[in-house]
Amino acid sequence: MNEFVSLQLDECKEGMERALNRTESELTKIRAGKANPSMLDGIFVDYYGSATPLAQVSNVNTTDARTLVIQPWEKNLISAIEKAIIDSNIGLNPQNDGIVIRLVVPALTEERRRDLVKKAKEETEKGRIAIRNIRKDSNESLKKLKNDGASEDEIKVGEAEVQKITDAYIVKIDHLAELKEKDIMTV
Repeated sequence: MNEFVSLQLDECKEGMERALNRTESELTKIRAGKANPSMLDGIFVDYYGSATPLAQVSNVNTTDARTLVIQPWEKNLISAIEKAIIDSNIGLNPQNDGIVIRLVVPALTEERRRDLVKKAKEETEKGRIAIRNIRKDSNESLKKLKNDGASEDEIKVGEAEVQKITDAYIVKIDHLAELKEKDIMTV
């Protein structure tokens, strides 16, 4: 196989891996009624004038299935952390006792669970679209390789390989969606 074709296939795999990781990351942010420190991954605290991820200025732990405890490394950060949580609009109400902040994750109603499943399906569809776009770009790049001396057969083999990679990543994304849906619907 032409070295340009194999380079293109490697780029295709890398792009699809990034799309899969992004989808997985977005699905993690959808809370399933259970406390999980990763729920707070997108929260940034004003730490001496710079926006710093919450995990870099505090310990975030779960004490039970529905409670997150945030213990700042510096006591003067507690109000900044509380403000960041409120401003992040994640739907959790911080309880500040002066030493730690507790977040109680409320139980989900059936309707809320269905909404979260719908949101999870939207995220996985975005992932599928990203993968299909990478496939399209890879196939276009392969066709351009004809000008660089790649034979028609090499391009066809490359396109078939891109399709195999695409199918494999779509299956992985579907699996993520299935797991997340099961996680959300489990009471």
